[in-house]
Amino acid sequence: MRWTNDRSDNVDDRRGFGSGGGMLVGGGLGTLIIAAIIFFLGGDPSAILSSGMGSSTQQTEQRDLTPDELKVREFVQMVTYETEQTWGEIFKENGMQYRAPKVVLFENATQSGCGAAQAAMGPFYCPADQTVYMDMSFFQELQQRFGAQVTEFSIAYVMAHEIGHHVQTLLGTTQKVDQLRNSGRYSESDMNRVSVATELQADFYAGVWAKQTDNREKILEPGDIESAISAAEAVGDDNIQKRSQGYVNQEGFTHGSSAQRKEWFMKGYNTGDIRQGDTFNALLK
Repeated sequence: MRWTNDRSDNVDDRRGFGSGGGMLVGGGLGTLIIAAIIFFLGGDPSAILSSGMGSSTQQTEQRDLTPDELKVREFVQMVTYETEQTWGEIFKENGMQYRAPKVVLFENATQSGCGAAQAAMGPFYCPADQTVYMDMSFFQELQQRFGAQVTEFSIAYVMAHEIGHHVQTLLGTTQKVDQLRNSGRYSESDMNRVSVATELQADFYAGVWAKQTDNREKILEPGDIESAISAAEAVGDDNIQKRSQGYVNQEGFTHGSSAQRKEWFMKGYNTGDIRQGDTFNALLK
């Protein structure tokens, strides 16, 4: 991935300043929930974060960031800036105004608008404070445990997916999904299908971002799109279920299969058109 020269001021780097309260999981169920969440990207973790989890007061000492960690910050600032520019233009073209989210880098644990967060959750977007939270150790897990090809652009894809959830919040999609979930009229299986549509739309938006940003800044290099697809496929529900339980249960899908995640990311990339991303009508007929 070719770096651009611009950096965003919307990145809050909390690494090196202590944990902000280490997570203590209350009971066996909480442990199982955390173990499951590590496999997934995106979504609103607030319901899980508030279910029986406390935080300790133990703090770690402040430390200086390493040169590699400082480079990571610079990279995240660059990608964040490019999401701001691309989505700002897309919203303007459609008669809307884009409000950029914050991006928080942390290690081990931190506080979010959705409650206490920890590294095991992987990157996530919190609608309550419109912020993306990222512990970069997730990408080691993605490569070592799931065999994904982790490159700079695969990290950019994950960020773009999470910011895709922010786009959904700005467009009102997140709020509509919450209304469905809170209505009590739909079964768990039905809401899983809605969750899949939500996550695949975020993949689609990531593809749109990649296309539009490359058109403007020529950021893509050979192999970049393939590495994004590798990351998307690695966290497909079928791949995760095969690795964790040895079989696939489609009714338990919450993020989409590997093939679906590839399909919708590539549809976003090939069209570059936000209007082509109605995953809800496509999947919930």
